[in-house]
Amino acid sequence: MSLSFRRSAVSLTVLGLLISGSPVPLSARTQPVIASSPAGPKTAEPQVRPWLYENSDVPIDTAWRFGQLSNGLRYAIRRNGVPPGQVSVRLRIDAGSLMEQPDELGYAHFMEHLTFRGSRHVPDGESKRIWQRLGVTFGSDSNAQTTPTGTTYALDLPQASQASLGESLKILAGMMADPNIIDSAVNAERAVVLAERREGEGPQMRISDATRQHFFAGQLLAERSPIGTVATLNAVTAARMEAFHKRWYRPENAVIAISGDMDPAMAEQLVKDQFASWSVPGKGAPLPDFGEPDPKAPATRVTVEPGAPTGLTMAWLRPWKPRADTIVYNQDKLTDMLALQIVSRRLEQAARSGGSFLQASADQQDISRSADGTFVTILPAGDNWEKSLADVRAIIEDAKASPPSQQEIDREYAQLDTALAIQVENADTEAGAKQASDLVSAVDIRETTVSPQAALDIFRSGKASMTPQKILDSTRRLFSAGVFRAMLVTGKVQPGLDAKLAAAVAAPVKAATNARLSAKPVTMADLPKIGAPGKVVSRASVGLPGMESITYANGVKLTLFANDAETEKVRINVRFGHGQQAFSPSKPVAGWAANYALVASGIGKLGQRELDELTNGRRMGMDFSIDDDAFEFQAVTRPADYKDQLQLFAAKLFAPGWDPAPIARVKTGAALAYDAMARAPDSVLARDLNWLLHDKDVRFRTPSRAEIEALTPEAFRATWEPLLASGPIEVQIFGQVKPDDAIQAVAATFGALPPRSEQPVPAANKVMRFPAPVSKPVVLRHTGSKDQAAAVMAWPTAGGFALQTEARQLEILTQIFNDRLFDKLRSTEGAAYSPSVQNSWPFSYENGGYILVTSQVRPDRINYFYGVVKDTAADLAKNPVSDDELQRAVAPMRQLLMRAGTGNAFWMNQMEGAAHDPRYVQAMQTMAKDMLDVTPAQIQALAVKYLKPGRSWSAVVLPQGVEAR
Repeated sequence: MSLSFRRSAVSLTVLGLLISGSPVPLSARTQPVIASSPAGPKTAEPQVRPWLYENSDVPIDTAWRFGQLSNGLRYAIRRNGVPPGQVSVRLRIDAGSLMEQPDELGYAHFMEHLTFRGSRHVPDGESKRIWQRLGVTFGSDSNAQTTPTGTTYALDLPQASQASLGESLKILAGMMADPNIIDSAVNAERAVVLAERREGEGPQMRISDATRQHFFAGQLLAERSPIGTVATLNAVTAARMEAFHKRWYRPENAVIAISGDMDPAMAEQLVKDQFASWSVPGKGAPLPDFGEPDPKAPATRVTVEPGAPTGLTMAWLRPWKPRADTIVYNQDKLTDMLALQIVSRRLEQAARSGGSFLQASADQQDISRSADGTFVTILPAGDNWEKSLADVRAIIEDAKASPPSQQEIDREYAQLDTALAIQVENADTEAGAKQASDLVSAVDIRETTVSPQAALDIFRSGKASMTPQKILDSTRRLFSAGVFRAMLVTGKVQPGLDAKLAAAVAAPVKAATNARLSAKPVTMADLPKIGAPGKVVSRASVGLPGMESITYANGVKLTLFANDAETEKVRINVRFGHGQQAFSPSKPVAGWAANYALVASGIGKLGQRELDELTNGRRMGMDFSIDDDAFEFQAVTRPADYKDQLQLFAAKLFAPGWDPAPIARVKTGAALAYDAMARAPDSVLARDLNWLLHDKDVRFRTPSRAEIEALTPEAFRATWEPLLASGPIEVQIFGQVKPDDAIQAVAATFGALPPRSEQPVPAANKVMRFPAPVSKPVVLRHTGSKDQAAAVMAWPTAGGFALQTEARQLEILTQIFNDRLFDKLRSTEGAAYSPSVQNSWPFSYENGGYILVTSQVRPDRINYFYGVVKDTAADLAKNPVSDDELQRAVAPMRQLLMRAGTGNAFWMNQMEGAAHDPRYVQAMQTMAKDMLDVTPAQIQALAVKYLKPGRSWSAVVLPQGVEAR
């Protein structure tokens, strides 16, 4: 049974505001776009167990309509209105890299690529354009993924009609049954797949390959990476791909899951119409034996990856066997989960306390129907990995030695119970795309799906059996049974490491004596007391119908949007101070450490351990981020918890704790990751590009190793203590609350804070700069593969609200730019797999915006890449785009906006800053019109204005010792 939960939903929408300018309340319920048949009786007749549940006694999720065609194809269909109008299709073929022959490595993934090129129904490359005209965004709304055990094709069709769904299923049927497997298509796609493989190569791929080869030695999985090898990919021919296709692309190997805003009976008929004629002569190949973990293979391995942080993984591997997906089986799995959570929490507490390891955790995974494994990962805090390994083993040994306390079991039970209960509460807003994906994922692992309520019921009905002794039995089995493997990854070559690792895992270990967690109960009363509730001095409507702006006597402002768009969900965002603008563009500060250390440093006398106890079994959190013009705490909570969530946030500002341990931990983590930043072109860009695009403004710079080492708890506190205590506060609450209750809850928390001091932001801090134009690219270097490089070209635009219509229309221009580069660099030439064009326009600054083109590319294709980019930019400025090309960019954008507008997260994001600057309100209200009401002439004018050759800045990331060509 998959613990991803599913239920149909009636969604809520504000599409009228986006498209027509006539606001529609979020409480307005949408009707299915596709006409539905009359509703049936409320009480269903007993159902024969469908194909997904044949060997299971778990409750059938009756929202699904199951069926099987005479040719063997299975399907499952359900109605879902989240988001309104959308229909999500997932088509899974039971053919992945484990089904390949030794000389076919990469063929399953290659076939995925070929099917998208064309079929008997559509010419080469046209399916992408057809779907774009229907509002589908390539790469997000239409995509595919190949794994060791299967290939899944995904399509999210917005504003679906019977005609568009029928046409889409017709295209998919042609892709499966009769793709264009011809020499010209194979040769063209070979370059694309090789580019994808080349861009994926690097430290992580090498470590992943080594790990797979070690852990699964003797099994097919050890040598079956979905991407294949250069040799096998170069040897691909149309005839060989045709043979692979006939063996595996067969209706009996296919499952279709459809969830969306349509009549399931109509969708079922469309499936029958398009797929019933699919037949393949002869018999398909039987599934190969994936093998079992080999006890004779070496137990340990050391992999050296220069620059990589030291890491250890231990695994206890048992043969994967298909099991009847029964209630008892699932309750046993949940018991195992609790046992592992207890161990992981003990490991985390040891890491927080400044132990020998920075991070460690335990997990159970069923890997590619090849192994049932218990995995323990360890990130040592220093060079003494042997000490880290011994300490982790001691904690595990203690868990195996005696049962956990009832308090520990209750803690983890409450955590998991809450997670399952939240899925029940939010079931009516679960997206159809997730439901369809979850169903084919369940098929992949040979399990079932159940409703959120059924999953919770199964869990709770097994509570009585989750005794200390049973948890102990699970722990002993999880960390004893099976074939043992251990792997050490290190960045340095050291003599004798293999022998040291073998000795370390074989050494006897004593159970830790201080690993068990015991803590007195922590309640909200233990938080620092803030003061008397504040008074409301103003309350007014703002933005959308039902949205309000409230001001308190101490200056705190609340933007409140009470609605039922997301059942049992409340989003809270606390914006305070001035964000990046609080910092100097030339004087470094430890902003990089705040995301972790500021939250983990505690509140008052309560450390992170006590705060975990306080929030356990509840939906509460504390995420932190730094925006351009504000610092932010965010959480998604629920009606029962949101008032305490507000108290938690307010107490953090009122009486922050300054535990030094998180500083040491974040410093160690940053230092360990530092060398890896130079090992590949994408990591070099992640490290340096944002800084370079802001003309070397230190606020956007990755800290140097010296800066990391120099940070002290005292310096961190000196930076952040005044920032937490000063500057304006803007609270956003969007979700299922009662307005008056929410206003009073803010009054009792943020409204009770003392008035905040205010320091004016220096003018220099409000300036965002773009680098000066360059005639030759800035050269950066990486230390990785000699055939990997990356290229960047950017043009300055602007910022602020004065040109907001242009800012939005640039989104359409960059989408067209991106689509052309995709067609030329990837689909036609195979020169680059991942070209990307982005538009950045900061409303919180009056400048600093840019259009950015990035791509990985071979060093010998750098000059070609720049030629294509410059020619494309010049053509956009010289010639207006066609109406068809414009609509293929506008239609997906319109659908993205419509879907985003059905939830609170979108509107919350648009209203950030609006409490202090009403221009954000106006910008929100005109977003759709600004972006979508655009003409070819306007797109051309934007290209003329901004894509000027003499204004561009560029950079390349090249391997050491290699020059661009």
